[in-house]
Amino acid sequence: MRVAELWRYPVKSLQGEPVSAAVLTSTGLTGDRCWALFDQETGLGLTARRHPELLHAAARLRDDGGVDITLPDGSTAADDAALSAWLGRPVALRAAGDATGPRRYENPEAAESEDSWRVFEGSAQAFHDSIPVTLLSAATIGTRPVRRFRPNVVLGGGDEDALLGAVVQIGGATVAVTKPVARCVMVTRSQPDGIGIDREVLRWIHRERGGVLSVGGAVVHEGAVRIGDEVRPVPRA
Repeated sequence: MRVAELWRYPVKSLQGEPVSAAVLTSTGLTGDRCWALFDQETGLGLTARRHPELLHAAARLRDDGGVDITLPDGSTAADDAALSAWLGRPVALRAAGDATGPRRYENPEAAESEDSWRVFEGSAQAFHDSIPVTLLSAATIGTRPVRRFRPNVVLGGGDEDALLGAVVQIGGATVAVTKPVARCVMVTRSQPDGIGIDREVLRWIHRERGGVLSVGGAVVHEGAVRIGDEVRPVPRA
């Protein structure tokens, strides 16, 4: 199997951007989840699980390491005040390297419910929940939009589930594939370009796949990856 697409999501829960090449580091794909929006009153990081409107803004990583955020009306958010006005609450955009203390987010108590929420702590490094890099085969999702599932590496062939428990070579990097990715209401959210609310997609994941879709793990050896690179298990010593 080979890398068909590479995606990074510079700001947690905002639209990401496809890239042709990147480096896989210990914190994931370079530039991935390196920023997040935090509610200044609760201290919680915002995600589209709780705040679906986040998926209708887009983030682009600049050459200087900063980010540009395009709001749903097409304007560029100049500062925290503009982001707060858009979301209707005081928020602050923080870089992963500048954030202090625990990174706390909300998850629904049940996969298909939005009636109750629990707080959990995410990664102490980048603003991903717990898995630095995720892989998903295009064959697994068929005609469903890949953007619903927010993978880092889209595989052009093969079955990502077959990689569970293996260490795989991806270009110049190696990744220990340790767990399947559990799914929640976020995959049902609407997104730009005609991707509407679809509650059936989560029902399909639970009915056909036991509630998980895509696999992920940790970067064992850092290295460059690019579209077209082969993805193959590393033989055990």
